[in-house]
Amino acid sequence: MAEPDPDTISSGAGQRLGAPETLGISTLDPGHRPPAMPPGRHVTIRVRMLDDTEELFDISQKASGKVLFDLVCSHMNLIEGDYFGLEFQNQQKMMVWLDHIKPIIKQLRRPKHTILRFSVKFFPPDHAQLLEELTRYLFALQIKQDLYCGRLTCNDTSAALMVSYIIQSEIGDFEESQCRSHLLNNNYIPDQMPLIDKIMEFHSKNIGQTPAESDYHLLEVARRLEMYGIRLHPAKDREGTKLSLTVAHTGVLVFQGHTKINAFNWSKVRKLSFKRKRFLIKLRPDLNSSYQDTLEFLMPSRDCCKVFWKICVEYHAFFRLFEEPKPKPKPVLFSRGSSFRFSGRTQKQVIEYVKESEFKKIPFERKHSRVQYSSRVQHNSRLSPLPSPSHREVPTDSGAPGDRIDSPRRHWKESVLVSAEDPAASRARMSPSHQRNGHEERTGSVSRTEETRSPTRQTHPEHLNTGVVSNSPHLSASSGHSHGMVNGQKSLELCSHSPDGRLPSPLTSPLLNDACSVRTDDEDEVRRKRFPTDRAYFIAKELLTTERTYVKDLEVVTVSFQSAVGQDEATPDSLKDAIFSTFEPLHKFHTGFLREVEQRLALWEGRSNAHIKGDYQRIGDVLLKNLQGLKPLTANLSKQSEILLELEKVCKASRRLEGLCRDFELQKVCYIPLNVFILRPLHRLIHYKQILERLCKHYPATHVDFRDCRAALADVSEVVDQLQGSLIKMENLQKLLELKKDLIGVDNLVVPGREFIRLGCLSKLSGKGLQQRMFFLFNDVILYTSRGMTATNQFKVHGQLPLHGMTIRESEDEWGVPHAFTLVGQRQSVVVAASSLVEMEKWMEDVKMAIEMAKTSNGPSSELLTSSLTDNKEPSPVSENKTPLVGPPSGQGPVPLSVICWYRVQSLSFSESCRSLENQLSGNLLRKFKNSNGWQKLWVVFTNFSLFFYKSHQDDYPLASLPLLGYSVTVPSESENIHKDYVFKLHFKSHVYYFRSESEYTFERWMEVIRSATVPSSRARGLNGKETRA
Repeated sequence: MAEPDPDTISSGAGQRLGAPETLGISTLDPGHRPPAMPPGRHVTIRVRMLDDTEELFDISQKASGKVLFDLVCSHMNLIEGDYFGLEFQNQQKMMVWLDHIKPIIKQLRRPKHTILRFSVKFFPPDHAQLLEELTRYLFALQIKQDLYCGRLTCNDTSAALMVSYIIQSEIGDFEESQCRSHLLNNNYIPDQMPLIDKIMEFHSKNIGQTPAESDYHLLEVARRLEMYGIRLHPAKDREGTKLSLTVAHTGVLVFQGHTKINAFNWSKVRKLSFKRKRFLIKLRPDLNSSYQDTLEFLMPSRDCCKVFWKICVEYHAFFRLFEEPKPKPKPVLFSRGSSFRFSGRTQKQVIEYVKESEFKKIPFERKHSRVQYSSRVQHNSRLSPLPSPSHREVPTDSGAPGDRIDSPRRHWKESVLVSAEDPAASRARMSPSHQRNGHEERTGSVSRTEETRSPTRQTHPEHLNTGVVSNSPHLSASSGHSHGMVNGQKSLELCSHSPDGRLPSPLTSPLLNDACSVRTDDEDEVRRKRFPTDRAYFIAKELLTTERTYVKDLEVVTVSFQSAVGQDEATPDSLKDAIFSTFEPLHKFHTGFLREVEQRLALWEGRSNAHIKGDYQRIGDVLLKNLQGLKPLTANLSKQSEILLELEKVCKASRRLEGLCRDFELQKVCYIPLNVFILRPLHRLIHYKQILERLCKHYPATHVDFRDCRAALADVSEVVDQLQGSLIKMENLQKLLELKKDLIGVDNLVVPGREFIRLGCLSKLSGKGLQQRMFFLFNDVILYTSRGMTATNQFKVHGQLPLHGMTIRESEDEWGVPHAFTLVGQRQSVVVAASSLVEMEKWMEDVKMAIEMAKTSNGPSSELLTSSLTDNKEPSPVSENKTPLVGPPSGQGPVPLSVICWYRVQSLSFSESCRSLENQLSGNLLRKFKNSNGWQKLWVVFTNFSLFFYKSHQDDYPLASLPLLGYSVTVPSESENIHKDYVFKLHFKSHVYYFRSESEYTFERWMEVIRSATVPSSRARGLNGKETRA
């Protein structure tokens, strides 16, 4: 390419969308003007812009496509031009992109009669990656074109919502007569007439939005659609089934009609090629997949193959590479293969360039793009980059400091947010109307059973496709929907409130049935009037509901485990004595205690023949009597760790017993890990202490129940204080034993002195770029692992970083990777990046704490890894569409927390894990139906970062579960039209659930315990006891 000539001025001068003057700012380096024209005859090229205006550019025939493209970008003062391209119809009547390297004369046979279209070429997954307002405006124009021509297909609600944003940016605020007239005279979507009323309804809700804000919301809705940025290329599979191929930022996609039936992530693709009319996708070898090594598609012609292959090469380079690939050296004699390569900046380079460039950007104000009626102020009909004192930026997400719980009676006035997300921004991205009628896509929800039953089924980390995905080598669409399974139960009709209408995955939503018992509003009001409203009553009722769950948990050990494992001859007597001598007396005692609590609550509620209620409206006397009776049974609880070690020892010695325990954990009754059930008696003592503290805080000193509650609190506090040190060590042991099952390549994870601190997802920087890895931090070593390369539900260890002698430093500026930091060990250094600034701070704080612990303690020094597991070669990153091997082949059993952290890119500390186990809560909740105003009554148990759903408290196993890691909990806003008291909302990305409690106290308690699972604690807790519980 020729050197830039400062005296050269674009001959294609003219007003671009209202631009005052071209300053020569393009995708070239800062301060450079477009390159000088090569000698030769000049031709006039016509380019049609995204607003359908046409511009003429005078250019040399020998100039490359890059020269013309830079002229167009310079003419528009466009900085982020690399997302765009020039397309035209070639001699074969195919739309192709102008090659930046080839001379124009070799691409345009009749340049005077060819019209090039300036269009979006690369669609990023998130429009927030577009840093310039002008770029977002051009993307909005592209969406408008795609809607009009029917390329961007969606349901009526999404289409009407997008059109409302378009006309808001064109004519401004809603006026009924003006809006209706405008829609009658202008078509934005095919068959627009039936949707005019819905469009006007949405438009009326956009009052006050600036054109820039409307563009932002338009792109937010569009990017969630399945056909966003999709350009279909017709093809057939080996059986002759008509399909379409397309390429996106994630990889190559396969469509049948307008339904995506398969996806091949870039990390799975080893090579893309074509031979005549055959397009070939060569995959990386994978023992867990039923795919053939090479997939073959038949396209209409060789030219079609080549065009699609080129755009695949460009998409891969733009989104996956750090910098522009270097040209291949020219062969001396013979050339083999195509010399085509991507030319231009990659997305990473574009983002860095815009952020770091020092040149002065041209300010402009987005104005309404249509002339207003006489009753309004006249605006320029085009985009104007002129300076404006009233310039407003597009709204962005901001952290919300809200950490309190507002009164539930005014929860439609203010939203309580329990995540780093602004409520206004959240509502802007998800309108209420969009929640009610989201875009319906053929994506289903399957549970872990269906995921693991067929290892060929592909899974996205957030949405799992079923019923329309066939991973056969022929890629034919399958028919029918599979029923998901959760803990061995069939998933019934799903009830998530999803703005885009997608059915959630088992890692994001409960699979519940609308056929469960439904309470009407009248029944609820009658019940409230009949039952007591005193806060002490609801505290006592919490004791009752959690005691019911605790007795069921004891039955898991004394009944289910006894029948499945304890009666087998392979089980040694030492294990039977250790477990059943502890749990059977506890089960007998708490069964009687539960009966007493139920009787007292029945008297309190007036559901008995007692006429004098006052004597029974208390619970302290029942607690005091039973806690004193429980005291002798707690003497051996400090030895629960011996049960854990004994169980581990005998399982290691007997394969048969190990298989029996593994099979038991797959049963539906074992909804959490078996080791957690063994620690339940210790956790229950903490629950008693918390309940008594709330009662003592509520009662005045003169209350008849205060003295008994205070005495019971003193008794249970004494026991808890004695067991506190042992409990922390046992929770650490339980966590190490759980992680041992999750890891492959660890010989001796459970050794004296080792402490677990944190696990979570980080991106490790390697020669192949940033790759997702799961990191495990202990007090002496850091392990990093990956998933997807094994046939089990485990993480494969790739390396270890001893903490002795390690240092840590921030390295975002050094590597240009956001939230990056470097772990510098004695033998190797690793650069990793967190998903957010908060995650980076948590990891750096915990690693620094662990390094200090390693300096002062004589912890374990043994090597963890076998010699066969070294990190000489990094495997390819795990595909987003890899079948998640969640659980053993039967697909039952609890989902490990490490797996949930992997899919949701979260981290989890030891203190957070302990807090979730100790903050258990049970009770009835009403869950709102998706498409009606009805509410479904469910028995819900919170523990271990999950909600478990039952039809009633008498059920032995849950219908479904909802892991809460990554979720946010708020109260609904007024716009969501849920005018009920004590309602809270759970939402994660597009998944939304509404739950309703029976009183202000229970509302506060559910919010409190769910926050314990969704809001991370600020400090990790070490086993030395220096850190307090969060």
